[in-house]
Amino acid sequence: MKVLIVGSGGREHCLAWKISQSPLLKELFSAPGNAGTQFLGKNIDIKPSEIEKLADFSQKQNIDLTIVGPELPLVLGLVDEFRKRGLNIIGPDKQCAQLEASKVFAKELMHQMNIPTAEFEVFSDVKKAKEYINSQNKPLVIKADGLAAGKGVIVAENKNQALEGVKEIMENKKFGSAGDKIIIEEKLSGQEASILALTDGETIIPLLPSQDHKQAFDQDKGPNTGGMGAYAPAFVINRQTFKEVKEKILKPAIEGLKKKGCVYKGVLYAGLMLTEKGPYVLEFNVRFGDPETQAVLPLLRSNLLDIFLKISQNKLGQAEINWRPGFCVSVVLASGGYPGKYEKGKEITGIENAEKIQGVKVFYAGAKTEGRKIITSGGRVLNVSAAAETLKQAKEKAYQAVGLINFENMHFRRDIADKALKEGA
Repeated sequence: MKVLIVGSGGREHCLAWKISQSPLLKELFSAPGNAGTQFLGKNIDIKPSEIEKLADFSQKQNIDLTIVGPELPLVLGLVDEFRKRGLNIIGPDKQCAQLEASKVFAKELMHQMNIPTAEFEVFSDVKKAKEYINSQNKPLVIKADGLAAGKGVIVAENKNQALEGVKEIMENKKFGSAGDKIIIEEKLSGQEASILALTDGETIIPLLPSQDHKQAFDQDKGPNTGGMGAYAPAFVINRQTFKEVKEKILKPAIEGLKKKGCVYKGVLYAGLMLTEKGPYVLEFNVRFGDPETQAVLPLLRSNLLDIFLKISQNKLGQAEINWRPGFCVSVVLASGGYPGKYEKGKEITGIENAEKIQGVKVFYAGAKTEGRKIITSGGRVLNVSAAAETLKQAKEKAYQAVGLINFENMHFRRDIADKALKEGA
């Protein structure tokens, strides 16, 4: 099979790495790819937002299957264009992608389908939003309605923080037009976790649960990021909770979309808060999570390309999905200053030595080649993933590998998976 992967991050490198292991693969392309994907196939200089060019390339190259990594091309209608041309692609269409493109759309769907989520109000008027905040006496969460690269959420412990959040999003336009409308919701308490699920619109198969670490600094301090690391499987989701998520969250979401005329084929990501009342949805995403994918897929024993093929054929129910025993910890190495302003063009060293450690794989994200050098080109630069028999061993291996890698102003969290380890996992 000839396969095209759309995207350029660590998630896409991880997908390419896993797919390259399949005996079904004949040729692999990544658009635009990164310094890691170039060693697994051919990088194509087409941006994920260039819908027509991607479709033209797929037609010209007779691509058998396209897999979409990031949310933007899905929201822009890449799947719709491919389907119109009779091209095989994994991912939801533009209407289904509203589940991530608009938090208001997602919240209203959850409300309609009785999916557990925080109580919320929607505002497009700054004055009314501030009046609402002043009437509340509890911690609140302010969310930009549109896409904000995983950073459009402000957790406010008091009124001043909440008012500042509204100002940042709606008045200062920190996230551009994504903040034209906001959601203000109650702050839920508990531990966060993520479940990625595969679906062909009928069958739903949740993958191993994982736990992301969103804040920039240790002990969940600092601003929200796209994710600073993850581990899988997450102990906080036991068998009962896992079953509950499938029956009360994933199934109703797919059913609710179907009622709106959306047939959802691809990956559905549920970002969860595990409260005393059970799992509540914080957000839905319409693609593989990043960095969760880099912690989950190294544990997948099955042929991922065959699973994707079965999704495209509406035969997911026939797929075999098996897992390796053990755990995986993935640590994000970021440019200093991320998620704010950061410098690019710093030389990266030590990756080869890090990958000599058994069970370690380094996935490239914001990294590109310049001559014989690998240099930084983004905020999140690398994902250092380590699989081992126990979570403790996986963490130790990941940080041993991190210690061998270096670039100027390299920043990373040192406490990935600590919550689970402290609880005796």
